[in-house]
Amino acid sequence: MKKRVIYLIVAAMLVSAVTIVGLTGCGSSGSGESINVFNWGEYIDEDLIDEFESETGIKVNYNTAATCEEMYAKMKNGGVNYDIVVPSDYMVSRMIEEDMVTPIDFNNVPNAKYIDADFQKPEYDPTGEYSVPYQWGRVGIIYNKDMVDEKDIGSWDLLWNKKYSGEILMFDNSRDAMGIALKRLGASYNTTDEATLKQAAELLKEQKPLVQAYVMDQIFDKMESGEAAIAPYYVGDYFLMLDELEGDDSINLGYYIPKEGTNLYVDAMCIPKDCQNKSGAEAFINFLLDPENMAQNTEFISYSTAETAARDLLDDDMKNNAEMYPSHDVIASCETYVNLPANIRELYDSLWVDIMSS
Repeated sequence: MKKRVIYLIVAAMLVSAVTIVGLTGCGSSGSGESINVFNWGEYIDEDLIDEFESETGIKVNYNTAATCEEMYAKMKNGGVNYDIVVPSDYMVSRMIEEDMVTPIDFNNVPNAKYIDADFQKPEYDPTGEYSVPYQWGRVGIIYNKDMVDEKDIGSWDLLWNKKYSGEILMFDNSRDAMGIALKRLGASYNTTDEATLKQAAELLKEQKPLVQAYVMDQIFDKMESGEAAIAPYYVGDYFLMLDELEGDDSINLGYYIPKEGTNLYVDAMCIPKDCQNKSGAEAFINFLLDPENMAQNTEFISYSTAETAARDLLDDDMKNNAEMYPSHDVIASCETYVNLPANIRELYDSLWVDIMSS
């Protein structure tokens, strides 16, 4: 109870302070106002939203996107002013480059001190001004152990195995789908070589007749029901599926990181340039970075936290899970997406349209 009272006082002080100094670029907040949050589906413990609203009096309007590209398009097209968005690393970099996000006032986010050094001033935000890490993880392949022969696993090749035609799901976004094809070719996720990108697109065209559906959040229903047998996806969602299937022996899922290598991603919280309530956004970010709240959120969504103080509060099975918290050597072997030049992004869009229409 004491913690809640103290937080309420601090949040109120932050709101008052911001109002007095008169922030530019974003609207300031007063008591009883709201914030608009744009995040991914199934990516927050909603009890934390209720707790934040109770403590601060700030209402959270929570919206979701299926892909970074959808998030970017909605921000560009306007219509809704978001106060917090949670894009992935490469999209954070693009939003910084296009002046779509504003620097965070870390005087209002003291809990940023808990962010591990490995996640401070990352490549996608080299000054560390525009983002704070929300969760991170890796991409691998989820498969149904009763539908897939164990001798077939280990590589990205599984997604092109004709034996499983009609039982394969694929990412419904160009960056992840193209990235898998690039890794299968032995290329970098971040290549700007047009010939290599076109070769990756041809691989995805070859794969298309085998694909049951291109999905994002729909993966949960399809894999948990046994409707599909194979899907590339994020490691945190594999563990979330296991939680949701607990007690159901009819579905037996496995997961592996392909031998060719994979993507290590970071989803980060940012404040858009046209936000309406910057102080409220900073209060919510600070609330989520509190180690107890971060641990609660991490346990709920089954991704990986960038705070050792929060990880220490997790149950032993989760904090010692080598898939969720791999060794430094394993992390070093992964590749992170970077923002690509405009002409390459345009090529991606063109190739993706061609793949989907083929």
